[in-house]
Amino acid sequence: MSARPVAIVGSGAIGVAFAVLFARAGRATAVFDIDEAALERGRADVRARLRLLGDAGLLDEEPPVVAARIGWHTDAAAAARDAELVQECAPERADLKRDVLSRFAAVAPADAILASSTSAIAPSILADGLAPEIAARVVVGHPGNPPYLLPVIEVVPSPVTASGVVDRAADVYRSAGLRPVLLRREIEGFVFNRLQGALLREAYCLVRDGIVDAADVDEVVRSGLGRRWSIIGPFETSDLNVRGGIAAHAERMGASYARMGAERGQHDPWTPDLVARVEAERRAALPLEDWDERVRWRDARLMALTPLWEAAS
Repeated sequence: MSARPVAIVGSGAIGVAFAVLFARAGRATAVFDIDEAALERGRADVRARLRLLGDAGLLDEEPPVVAARIGWHTDAAAAARDAELVQECAPERADLKRDVLSRFAAVAPADAILASSTSAIAPSILADGLAPEIAARVVVGHPGNPPYLLPVIEVVPSPVTASGVVDRAADVYRSAGLRPVLLRREIEGFVFNRLQGALLREAYCLVRDGIVDAADVDEVVRSGLGRRWSIIGPFETSDLNVRGGIAAHAERMGASYARMGAERGQHDPWTPDLVARVEAERRAALPLEDWDERVRWRDARLMALTPLWEAAS
């Protein structure tokens, strides 16, 4: 791991979560906030989260040792000193985030990565108006929350982000135990929130239409989709649900899903070329001759997790 520290701007929930993530991974971490009272709340939150992680057996060191890697600052220059990455965790306002990135670009090393935790704002909006050499260092690093328990992070470049910055950001996140997903181009909401939003939109529609109530939707996800998706995603789920793989699934279910989408005003059928593209990716990952073994693997993982789910329900 690089010896250079990480700077986190903002001591709210996501800033604290990033501080726990990086400090737990052994990296010196500096948290900046303009408000000393907010920093004090952040310190207390870090201590509480580390205590929970320690009680769960998820720390390799005692919580105070991990907490000692985190510095707390109201001075931006002190927080950004020698930082390899600046992780902006300000409220979800493009103007505020842009000001933060500009301010830290002025005090951080000239090669520091400028990453935003925004949930939906395109990086080109954040970089708009910044000097070209600064805009080239701006990416979105959108985590699952909390990142010390959900290891996925989306790394999203703008059209002017330097390719080396994307790779370096992914390396920093990977060194902290995250699993970067690199988006090929920017899109509002990125992947995480578009998938989450699609499910949430349908959930609201089902409640609105009087099909079920909110608790029923949560039960279907908690006891069904969520359990399965905790080990495999939607494409692998479909691939393993039908003998013959995802192409057979699309042939059997594609028309039904197209009708359901059209009912909601969304006409996005699974075209043959699109199915063929996904099928090619799935067969590269899982040859059909290994399908039965993978199904058994899925079932074994579900069995192993069942006692945990039952204890939590």
